[in-house]
Amino acid sequence: MTNHVPARRPWIVGVSGASGTPYARAVVNALLDADLPVDLIISRAARLTILDETGISFRDNHWDSDLAAWLARAADGSTGDLRYWSATDLAAGPASGSYPARGMVVVPASTAAVAGIAIGLSKDLLQRAADVTLKERRPLVVVPRETPYTRSTLQHLIELHDAGAVVLPASPAFYAGAGSVQQLVDFVAAKVLDVISVPHDLITRWSGRLGAGRITGS
Repeated sequence: MTNHVPARRPWIVGVSGASGTPYARAVVNALLDADLPVDLIISRAARLTILDETGISFRDNHWDSDLAAWLARAADGSTGDLRYWSATDLAAGPASGSYPARGMVVVPASTAAVAGIAIGLSKDLLQRAADVTLKERRPLVVVPRETPYTRSTLQHLIELHDAGAVVLPASPAFYAGAGSVQQLVDFVAAKVLDVISVPHDLITRWSGRLGAGRITGS
Protein backbone atom coordinates (compact mmCIF):
# COMPACT_ATOMS: atom_id res chain seq x y z
CA MET A 1 0.00 0.00 0.00
CA THR A 2 1.42 3.36 -0.99
CA ASN A 3 0.95 6.60 0.90
CA HIS A 4 -1.24 9.11 -0.88
CA VAL A 5 0.33 12.56 -1.06
CA PRO A 6 -2.25 15.32 -1.58
CA ALA A 7 -1.69 17.30 -4.74
CA ARG A 8 -0.42 20.84 -4.36
CA ARG A 9 -3.39 23.16 -5.07
CA PRO A 10 -2.22 26.74 -5.40
CA TRP A 11 -4.02 30.01 -5.86
CA ILE A 12 -2.88 31.52 -9.14
CA VAL A 13 -2.16 35.24 -8.97
CA GLY A 14 -1.84 37.08 -12.27
CA VAL A 15 -0.28 40.54 -12.29
CA SER A 16 -1.05 42.59 -15.41
CA GLY A 17 0.27 45.95 -16.54
CA ALA A 18 -2.06 48.38 -14.75
CA SER A 19 -0.72 50.65 -12.04
CA GLY A 20 -1.35 49.16 -8.63
CA THR A 21 1.22 46.38 -8.23
CA PRO A 22 1.24 46.95 -4.42
CA TYR A 23 -2.23 45.36 -4.42
CA ALA A 24 -0.73 42.23 -5.99
CA ARG A 25 2.09 42.16 -3.45
CA ALA A 26 -0.37 42.44 -0.56
CA VAL A 27 -2.54 39.61 -1.91
CA VAL A 28 0.42 37.29 -2.52
CA ASN A 29 1.90 37.95 0.93
CA ALA A 30 -1.46 37.39 2.62
CA LEU A 31 -1.97 34.07 0.84
CA LEU A 32 1.50 32.94 1.85
CA ASP A 33 0.86 34.09 5.43
CA ALA A 34 -2.21 31.84 5.39
CA ASP A 35 0.10 28.91 4.48
CA LEU A 36 -1.42 28.58 1.03
CA PRO A 37 0.67 27.83 -2.06
CA VAL A 38 0.77 30.51 -4.74
CA ASP A 39 1.55 30.36 -8.45
CA LEU A 40 2.54 33.77 -9.76
CA ILE A 41 2.30 35.00 -13.35
CA ILE A 42 3.58 38.47 -14.19
CA SER A 43 2.82 39.86 -17.64
CA ARG A 44 5.48 41.64 -19.70
CA ALA A 45 3.69 44.96 -19.20
CA ALA A 46 3.50 44.33 -15.44
CA ARG A 47 7.27 43.98 -15.28
CA LEU A 48 7.55 47.55 -16.54
CA THR A 49 4.96 48.72 -14.01
CA ILE A 50 6.76 46.99 -11.14
CA LEU A 51 10.03 48.56 -12.25
CA ASP A 52 8.39 51.98 -12.40
CA GLU A 53 6.58 51.64 -9.04
CA THR A 54 9.31 49.87 -7.03
CA GLY A 55 12.58 50.02 -8.96
CA ILE A 56 12.76 46.20 -9.00
CA SER A 57 13.52 44.52 -12.32
CA PHE A 58 12.11 41.05 -13.01
CA ARG A 59 14.10 38.52 -15.04
CA ASP A 60 12.97 34.97 -15.69
CA ASN A 61 16.42 33.60 -14.92
CA HIS A 62 16.63 35.44 -11.59
CA TRP A 63 12.98 35.27 -10.55
CA ASP A 64 13.68 33.85 -7.08
CA SER A 65 15.85 36.75 -5.92
CA ASP A 66 13.66 39.29 -7.73
CA LEU A 67 10.51 37.99 -6.04
CA ALA A 68 12.22 37.98 -2.65
CA ALA A 69 13.09 41.63 -3.14
CA TRP A 70 9.59 42.56 -4.33
CA LEU A 71 7.70 40.67 -1.62
CA ALA A 72 10.21 41.55 1.12
CA ARG A 73 9.06 38.56 3.15
CA ALA A 74 12.14 37.62 5.13
CA ALA A 75 15.71 38.65 5.70
CA ASP A 76 16.93 35.29 4.34
CA GLY A 77 15.05 35.83 1.07
CA SER A 78 12.55 33.01 1.73
CA THR A 79 9.29 33.36 -0.19
CA GLY A 80 7.42 30.30 1.11
CA ASP A 81 5.47 27.98 -1.22
CA LEU A 82 5.63 30.28 -4.21
CA ARG A 83 6.06 29.17 -7.82
CA TYR A 84 6.75 31.58 -10.65
CA TRP A 85 5.67 30.98 -14.25
CA SER A 86 6.84 33.08 -17.17
CA ALA A 87 3.95 34.79 -18.95
CA THR A 88 5.34 33.55 -22.26
CA ASP A 89 5.25 29.89 -21.19
CA LEU A 90 2.01 28.61 -22.70
CA ALA A 91 3.06 25.05 -21.84
CA ALA A 92 3.09 25.87 -18.11
CA GLY A 93 0.90 24.06 -15.59
CA PRO A 94 -1.78 26.77 -15.24
CA ALA A 95 -2.43 26.61 -19.00
CA SER A 96 -4.20 23.27 -18.51
CA GLY A 97 -7.52 22.49 -16.88
CA SER A 98 -5.98 19.35 -15.39
CA TYR A 99 -3.58 21.47 -13.31
CA PRO A 100 -4.96 21.33 -9.73
CA ALA A 101 -5.45 25.03 -8.93
CA ARG A 102 -7.90 26.43 -6.37
CA GLY A 103 -8.72 29.47 -8.50
CA MET A 104 -7.18 32.70 -9.71
CA VAL A 105 -6.90 36.37 -8.85
CA VAL A 106 -5.92 38.94 -11.50
CA VAL A 107 -4.61 41.94 -9.58
CA PRO A 108 -4.29 44.58 -10.83
CA ALA A 109 -6.25 43.88 -13.99
CA SER A 110 -5.46 46.22 -16.85
CA THR A 111 -8.14 47.05 -19.41
CA ALA A 112 -6.16 45.00 -21.94
CA ALA A 113 -6.18 41.98 -19.62
CA VAL A 114 -9.89 42.45 -18.91
CA ALA A 115 -10.63 42.51 -22.64
CA GLY A 116 -8.39 39.54 -23.39
CA ILE A 117 -9.95 37.39 -20.67
CA ALA A 118 -13.50 38.42 -21.58
CA ILE A 119 -13.12 37.39 -25.22
CA GLY A 120 -10.94 34.35 -24.54
CA LEU A 121 -7.92 35.73 -26.39
CA SER A 122 -5.34 33.73 -24.37
CA LYS A 123 -2.48 35.76 -25.83
CA ASP A 124 -0.21 34.90 -22.87
CA LEU A 125 -0.19 32.58 -19.85
CA LEU A 126 -2.04 35.06 -17.64
CA GLN A 127 -5.00 35.27 -20.00
CA ARG A 128 -4.92 31.54 -20.73
CA ALA A 129 -4.89 30.67 -17.00
CA ALA A 130 -7.87 32.97 -16.43
CA ASP A 131 -9.73 31.36 -19.33
CA VAL A 132 -8.99 27.91 -17.87
CA THR A 133 -10.23 29.08 -14.48
CA LEU A 134 -13.55 30.14 -16.01
CA LYS A 135 -14.03 27.00 -18.09
CA GLU A 136 -13.28 24.77 -15.10
CA ARG A 137 -15.78 26.78 -13.00
CA ARG A 138 -13.15 27.74 -10.45
CA PRO A 139 -13.20 31.06 -8.58
CA LEU A 140 -11.86 33.98 -10.61
CA VAL A 141 -11.47 37.44 -9.08
CA VAL A 142 -10.63 40.33 -11.40
CA VAL A 143 -9.39 43.55 -9.79
CA PRO A 144 -9.51 46.39 -12.35
CA ARG A 145 -7.56 49.53 -11.48
CA GLU A 146 -8.54 52.11 -14.02
CA THR A 147 -10.66 55.24 -14.10
CA PRO A 148 -12.78 56.27 -15.86
CA TYR A 149 -14.01 53.23 -17.78
CA THR A 150 -14.83 53.22 -21.45
CA ARG A 151 -18.03 51.61 -22.66
CA SER A 152 -16.10 48.66 -24.09
CA THR A 153 -14.35 48.01 -20.77
CA LEU A 154 -17.67 48.14 -18.93
CA GLN A 155 -19.07 45.63 -21.40
CA HIS A 156 -16.07 43.36 -20.91
CA LEU A 157 -16.49 43.54 -17.13
CA ILE A 158 -20.16 42.59 -17.47
CA GLU A 159 -19.14 39.67 -19.68
CA LEU A 160 -16.71 38.49 -17.01
CA HIS A 161 -19.40 38.81 -14.35
CA ASP A 162 -21.83 36.82 -16.48
CA ALA A 163 -19.16 34.15 -17.03
CA GLY A 164 -18.86 33.65 -13.27
CA ALA A 165 -15.99 35.93 -12.31
CA VAL A 166 -16.12 38.36 -9.40
CA VAL A 167 -15.31 41.90 -10.55
CA LEU A 168 -13.71 43.65 -7.58
CA PRO A 169 -12.47 47.17 -8.43
CA ALA A 170 -9.49 48.47 -6.49
CA SER A 171 -11.63 50.88 -4.46
CA PRO A 172 -10.24 51.29 -0.92
CA ALA A 173 -12.55 52.49 1.83
CA PHE A 174 -11.79 54.87 4.67
CA TYR A 175 -14.13 53.72 7.45
CA ALA A 176 -11.50 51.29 8.78
CA GLY A 177 -9.40 54.23 9.99
CA ALA A 178 -6.58 53.95 7.46
CA GLY A 179 -3.64 56.13 8.38
CA SER A 180 -1.28 55.12 5.59
CA VAL A 181 -1.21 54.18 1.93
CA GLN A 182 -0.36 50.59 2.91
CA GLN A 183 -3.55 50.33 4.96
CA LEU A 184 -5.58 51.42 1.94
CA VAL A 185 -3.77 48.80 -0.14
CA ASP A 186 -4.48 46.18 2.53
CA PHE A 187 -8.19 47.04 2.43
CA VAL A 188 -8.41 46.00 -1.22
CA ALA A 189 -6.34 42.87 -0.57
CA ALA A 190 -8.68 42.04 2.33
CA LYS A 191 -11.72 42.27 0.07
CA VAL A 192 -10.05 39.86 -2.36
CA LEU A 193 -9.28 37.40 0.44
CA ASP A 194 -12.84 37.64 1.77
CA VAL A 195 -14.22 36.72 -1.65
CA ILE A 196 -12.05 33.60 -1.87
CA SER A 197 -12.65 32.71 1.81
CA VAL A 198 -9.07 33.05 3.04
CA PRO A 199 -8.69 34.16 6.69
CA HIS A 200 -6.68 37.31 7.36
CA ASP A 201 -6.27 40.19 9.80
CA LEU A 202 -5.49 42.95 7.33
CA ILE A 203 -8.28 45.34 8.30
CA THR A 204 -10.48 46.51 11.13
CA ARG A 205 -13.97 45.36 10.16
CA TRP A 206 -17.09 47.46 10.32
CA SER A 207 -18.74 46.92 13.70
CA GLY A 208 -21.79 49.15 13.39
CA ARG A 209 -20.18 51.81 15.55
CA LEU A 210 -19.31 55.12 13.93
CA GLY A 211 -15.65 56.01 14.35
CA ALA A 212 -14.64 52.56 15.61
CA GLY A 213 -12.03 52.20 12.88
CA ARG A 214 -10.23 55.36 13.96
CA ILE A 215 -10.03 54.01 17.49
CA THR A 216 -8.93 50.42 16.80
CA GLY A 217 -7.32 50.66 13.37
CA SER A 218 -4.67 53.28 14.01
